[in-house]
Amino acid sequence: MNYYIITGASRGLGEAIVKELFDINNVIYYVSRTNNLALEELAASKHTPLYFEECDLSEVHQLGNVMKKLFLKIDLKQANKITLINNAGMVDPIKNVGNADAEDIIANVHVNLLAPVLLSDYFIKETKEFTGQTVIVNITSGAANRPTAGWSLYGSTKAGVNMFTKTIGLEQEEHENKVMAIAFSPGIMDTDMQSTIRTAGKEDFSSIDQFKEYHEKGLLRAPEFVAKVLVDLLATPLENGRIYDIKEWI
Repeated sequence: MNYYIITGASRGLGEAIVKELFDINNVIYYVSRTNNLALEELAASKHTPLYFEECDLSEVHQLGNVMKKLFLKIDLKQANKITLINNAGMVDPIKNVGNADAEDIIANVHVNLLAPVLLSDYFIKETKEFTGQTVIVNITSGAANRPTAGWSLYGSTKAGVNMFTKTIGLEQEEHENKVMAIAFSPGIMDTDMQSTIRTAGKEDFSSIDQFKEYHEKGLLRAPEFVAKVLVDLLATPLENGRIYDIKEWI
């Protein structure tokens, strides 16, 4: 049996990944603030166990208890593979430095960086004695590699995720029961995050016209397409600590 833990999976890319994983040999736990009843009904029709775990990832004190509950449900003796996909993310606040509220800054760092760090740390602790395959996937962004006005937090947290992933990969190569950790950059997608970006003020996000053009010209990738690329990637031999870009696979 293969177990998957996916954050932010009630919509967008996370929802698409869940659908791509529908298989009678997979058990999926999705961690989000809200559940998706239509997704659960679809999973039942595909004979795939899908379970919802409510959690606001910005409330980082909850994360240890959430992972503890999930691992109590995972039968390590029956498991062949356990995968954690840190998909949840937020682009807000789209503000120049000096214009954002402290609460919004903290929430962004919690969801984009601290949550993946804490969840990965717990995942590695819980799987140290597990002899099957273990994988951590951190969803990243090209914004980690270049500064964009208004995205100081989004870009910086994704850059932090990349370095964290690389470091896990380096450390785990020294272990017998190693965890494979990768980051995956999906490029620009037609999701709610893009809708949020297009409503930003030009005074704080000078690139807004470019992102509106992506939408108008149909240049945004469908989450379903990106999800298939990622799931196909996970079926191949992985390089520990590598930052994968979807452009390499299409």
